[in-house]
Amino acid sequence: MGSNEGIDPQSSEEEVPLVVSVDVSGAPSAVVRTTPSNHTRDLHILSFAFLFVFSAYGAAQNLESTVNNEGNIGTISLAILYLSFTLFSIIASPVVRVLGSKRALVLGTSGYLLFIAANLKPSWYTMVPASVYLGFTASIIWVGEGTYLTTAALSHAEDNNLHEGTVIGAFNGEFWSMFAGHQVIGNLLSLALLRNGEGDDVTGKNLLFTVFLVCMIIGIVMMCFLSKRDEKKHDMPTYTSLNSLLKSSFAPLLDKRMLLVIPLIAYSGLQQAFVWAEYTEKIVTPALGISGVGGSMAVYGAADAICSLVAGRLTSGLRSITWIVSIGAFLQGFVLLWVLFGYRLTSGLMGMVNPLLMGAIWGVGDGVLNTQLSALLGLLFKNNKEAAFAQLKVWQCAAIAVIFFIYPYISLNFMLVLMLVELIISISSFLLLTLVVVRPTTAAILNS
Repeated sequence: MGSNEGIDPQSSEEEVPLVVSVDVSGAPSAVVRTTPSNHTRDLHILSFAFLFVFSAYGAAQNLESTVNNEGNIGTISLAILYLSFTLFSIIASPVVRVLGSKRALVLGTSGYLLFIAANLKPSWYTMVPASVYLGFTASIIWVGEGTYLTTAALSHAEDNNLHEGTVIGAFNGEFWSMFAGHQVIGNLLSLALLRNGEGDDVTGKNLLFTVFLVCMIIGIVMMCFLSKRDEKKHDMPTYTSLNSLLKSSFAPLLDKRMLLVIPLIAYSGLQQAFVWAEYTEKIVTPALGISGVGGSMAVYGAADAICSLVAGRLTSGLRSITWIVSIGAFLQGFVLLWVLFGYRLTSGLMGMVNPLLMGAIWGVGDGVLNTQLSALLGLLFKNNKEAAFAQLKVWQCAAIAVIFFIYPYISLNFMLVLMLVELIISISSFLLLTLVVVRPTTAAILNS
């Protein structure tokens, strides 16, 4: 591709080709100015649509164990949701190929809408079916997102003669930065509209979830304005039967590159579940109370958003991905060791600051993993994007589901040790992938 300089992918409308039409005598009759395809419009629409949808869903997810605590229906619903998400992610790739990424995105939002609606009348008869259906739609919306975003980035790089790695990194940086903002907006809405209490005693719950429904509808409408993408343009293989399509979905599992990145994918799911389950309940609540959960998650989301944007801008190829992931892993390892050996619940200013500082550092690590895993899979598996991003959600959601099922029965220290062991395994496997397996064979191509 073109130069590896840090070119802003939103630029490049300076040189506009002129198309001159002529009449039968050969004299020019009209001059038509054409512009290269600007795929950043779709990037902005996709980013804002996800911001609206997940501002509602993310805040609702954080509240499930508090507002729907009778019979643990909220927590169990989330466990069922992520188990369903894991199972359906196995077949998400062929579904997205059949639907196309845009239709998959639009259909995928329907599950989030139904889940929020079920929270207005929470019961086993509403929450469980909504959770199962959301598992299905979540699998296709996230595979559709990875496919759509990567295809848009590759098209933008090709149309404007830009470096593929730089554009993929920048596109993922903007998307994940906007996406991380949902933790800020959603949790500030919760902070503004909810008052202390539990279950049915929480004041403002129905108003909050009604606002969430409005956010969902806005996000769905925005999805409809996305341009239709041609996923076959970028060397996408053609499948002659359903059997060959299903085989392609599992093809990444036969690739040693995917096998080496799976531990890091699983860790990315574990570290998200750690925030939702352990951090909010066992670190934030004892120090700041239930009312402090929204504020702490807003700090976490703000750090996540800023880091996602910066990490995306710094991404240009395999070497930059290796360094950025290593820094993020070090920061999250520091927090785990801090909580395990050095953190004690205290009163006063530091007792309030420490949980917020942990959340900010953890958010930096999450921003790193979100942007860099998406960029890495987009670079390594650009000819089989749907299957690669399906594997991303399979292993992420399997890890999250396991934590939601077991966290009521394990201590915080056990969770911390589990996280540290998985972090060491995952970063070792990742470095083996980038420094030994990929770099000698394909790094020159990826960074060219």
